[in-house]
Amino acid sequence: MYKLFRHAHPFFDHSSTAVLLDVHHQVLVSSTSGSGAQNGVLRRGRLTIRRDEAKHVVGNILHMNVGDGEHSYSKHSLLQEIAIKKAKPVLEEAIKSMLRTGSAFPKCFNVVDLGCSSGPNTLLTISYIIDAVYRICQQEKLAKTPDFQVFLNDLPGNDCNTVFKSLPVFYEKLEKEKCGFLSSCFISGLPGSFYGRLFPNNSLHFVHSSYSIHWLSKVPDGLMNKGNIYMAKTSCSTVHEAYLKQYRKDFHSFLRLRSQEMVSNGRMVIAFIGRTMIDPSASRDCCYYWEILAKCLYELVDEGLIEEDDIDLFNVPIYTPHEEEVREIVEIEGSFTIDRFEMFQINNDPRDNDTNEDFIFNEIESGKNASNYVRAGLEPIFTKHFGASVIDSLFSKYAKLLGENWLLEKAKNTIMVISLTKH
Repeated sequence: MYKLFRHAHPFFDHSSTAVLLDVHHQVLVSSTSGSGAQNGVLRRGRLTIRRDEAKHVVGNILHMNVGDGEHSYSKHSLLQEIAIKKAKPVLEEAIKSMLRTGSAFPKCFNVVDLGCSSGPNTLLTISYIIDAVYRICQQEKLAKTPDFQVFLNDLPGNDCNTVFKSLPVFYEKLEKEKCGFLSSCFISGLPGSFYGRLFPNNSLHFVHSSYSIHWLSKVPDGLMNKGNIYMAKTSCSTVHEAYLKQYRKDFHSFLRLRSQEMVSNGRMVIAFIGRTMIDPSASRDCCYYWEILAKCLYELVDEGLIEEDDIDLFNVPIYTPHEEEVREIVEIEGSFTIDRFEMFQINNDPRDNDTNEDFIFNEIESGKNASNYVRAGLEPIFTKHFGASVIDSLFSKYAKLLGENWLLEKAKNTIMVISLTKH
């Protein structure tokens, strides 16, 4: 028996409303300190928003690129797919450990994928979780699996139709492959920020999140980061301190909230972008993307397409932590034990040949692939702040500069995967 519950509201990727609301809040506050505020109207460049309209506008516009078009997230999420597949052994081990150390199998296995986004990767993760439980139940010679209650969580406003449209095929595949051994599976959408409460106390057995937790709840307060849009080699130390302070607050809150929602002995597996060096200014896998993107924005300034002030008012609400920072926060919060902590690297161009460690073979294709990947996730942010008319030019420049740099040295993303047990 398979059922689909459609939520009345759409939901979308973690990299949007709750995150970017504070991005634009910062921009608007900055504007009011100069001559931009007149009669409650805030003006910056092409964008004019009334103060009382700001939250409503931001909450309805920002999202990952929707649909299945040329620059859609659905077509350019291979990097996330690779990360999910590499993290699969950690996920399977966590489920196996949980089910074999608990007193009894739950009658209904409650699962959530936080920041699930849309496109093909959403149900890939769910299939891995169901497969792991299925195999354990067979090994334990149970008559059937537990029921599955699966929640797909993300912020309100994204294109969830892609996921919902794929569910009938997903259910059909489950029924065919599991040959009647699988009990009922219920999948529903749950809109909301994972930096707030989402579930009742002691209701979740397994929590998963991939490529989400590096997004902050807001841009750090009080940033003075002229010439940059993220932590960079030229950023002063206070910029890193502000980003780290916000990350500590957000990740601590995330752990505390999940601990309230999870059952004792429940498991959580999270994967996110991190960095290899404690000093972010010296870490190529931390600042590299954003420094090149900032250069492209300044080329647009030279061409008269945007204002330099627009760049100074813009910072990305992301933090790529070091392992020491992550472990420290988990220990301080105190609700979880780290069972496994893995790190691996994947090419910034997900289609590039993994056998060559040092440089790329085709700078044009690699630059374009990586630029499309970044554009699929960030275009709505840049469109809202800098205007739609510059987007094609911005990411065309970005593709070119990425390719040229990778001829000298290939860049990689550092992915952290953590398996945790709730006390």
